[in-house]
Amino acid sequence: MGETMQIRARGIRTTVAALAAVAGVAAAAVPAAAAATPASDTPRFLEPADLPPHPSSPWYAGAVTAGQPDPLPMCVGDALPSITTHREYWTEFDTSAQQLTVEGRSEQWAKEFAALLRKDLAGCAKKLMQQDPDVTATQKYYGKLNVEEGADVYGVHTASAWGSSDINLFSVGRDGATVTIVRWGQMGTFQHAQVADFKATTVTAVNKLY
Repeated sequence: MGETMQIRARGIRTTVAALAAVAGVAAAAVPAAAAATPASDTPRFLEPADLPPHPSSPWYAGAVTAGQPDPLPMCVGDALPSITTHREYWTEFDTSAQQLTVEGRSEQWAKEFAALLRKDLAGCAKKLMQQDPDVTATQKYYGKLNVEEGADVYGVHTASAWGSSDINLFSVGRDGATVTIVRWGQMGTFQHAQVADFKATTVTAVNKLY
C-alpha cells in the first residue's frame, strides 16, 4: 500500500508532525513509595528509553500535558478531543516523537474513536496532497500488533517541491476505554523508518497505559 505527504523537519522540536517545546516540570517532594507506584487508574506515558534508539543522541521528554498539542499532529490532529493528554519527545537531531492519550467515556466510545483514527491514517497521504499541491505523500500499512485490544501501525513519507523529505510512523492502540497514539518522525524516507523498533515502542505504550 503506498501514499505520501511531506512535512519539513525544522529542528529538534519542529517536525510538521508537531514537536512543540515543552518545559520540564520539577517533581514535587513525594514519599518514595508513592513516587514509585503511579496511580493505577491514570494512564502512564512512554519514557525516553522506550523510544526507538537514536544512533547519535539520547531521547528527551517534556512533561505530560493535559489538552491538545499545539500545533496539532498531521493525520490524526483533527480528530483529537479536548480531553487529550500528550507528551513530546525529541533528540539532539531532527528526530521527534509524540504520545497522545485519550480516556474515553466507555469502551464502545474508545473503539469507535480508534476506528476513526485508523480511517484518518489510511487516507492521510491523499489528504496531505489535496491540502498542499507542492507536497507528494506516500504511505504504508505495517499491520496490527497483538497487544491488549490491538494496535495498528502506519508509515507516511512526505516530500516537498523545495526538497524536504520526511518519514513519520504512527500507531493507534487501545486498552479498554483508553486510546493512545504514538508518532515518530525524522528526515528521510521509508528506508530510514525504524519500523521494528517503533512496533516495540507501540507495544510498550499500550502495555504501560495501566
